[in-house]
Amino acid sequence: TRRDGRPLHPHSISQAFDRAQLKLEVSPIRFHDLRHTHASLLLREDDRLVLCELQETEAAALRLEFAGDARVAVHQRDGYAALKGLLPPAERRGLVLVDPAFEAQEQEYAAISAALKPAFKRWPTGIYAIWYPIKLRQHIAPFHRWLKGCGMRKILVAELLLHPDNSGLRLNGAGMAIINAPWRFDHALGEIMPPLLRHLQQGRFGTQTVAWLVGE
Repeated sequence: TRRDGRPLHPHSISQAFDRAQLKLEVSPIRFHDLRHTHASLLLREDDRLVLCELQETEAAALRLEFAGDARVAVHQRDGYAALKGLLPPAERRGLVLVDPAFEAQEQEYAAISAALKPAFKRWPTGIYAIWYPIKLRQHIAPFHRWLKGCGMRKILVAELLLHPDNSGLRLNGAGMAIINAPWRFDHALGEIMPPLLRHLQQGRFGTQTVAWLVGE
């Protein structure tokens, strides 16, 4: 919201980012692509980042973005299939972030489930974070039921909704399921989510939840 309490326009943040780029006279960067840059900035000197992107143009853009950074490797391959060869990592500690396209929502959940089970078997101590869009709640419910019964533990779910989850025609919000969530991560998210919702909220409706789907 604005300082006077009025809601921000949905595109306010991206438009402000575009204006900042023009002022600084830098090459155009998509706001969405900042997630890669942010991840690389969090890397320590001895950390590694492995990115899997199936689309040729996107993979080429990632290689260009991280050219010269020996800590980052970009593979043009299916991320689900890559899990078998990349896990477990030599460091034995790390995070697998699954950020699918979700062009076919229900089929994507089936692909995630099929990939997670053998990945977890190969690396049961790893942290797995699965991002998912929220359109219709009935599309998400079977995935949550699968997570509850899959045998994995410490599964934390965080969701943020800007619209009611009753329309398949728009993106109403987003969620993330975190398997082997770190200690007290629920408390950290509990502090982050309320102000995030206040900044992104577009009208009167808006909800955020952080809850354990499966405990220890």
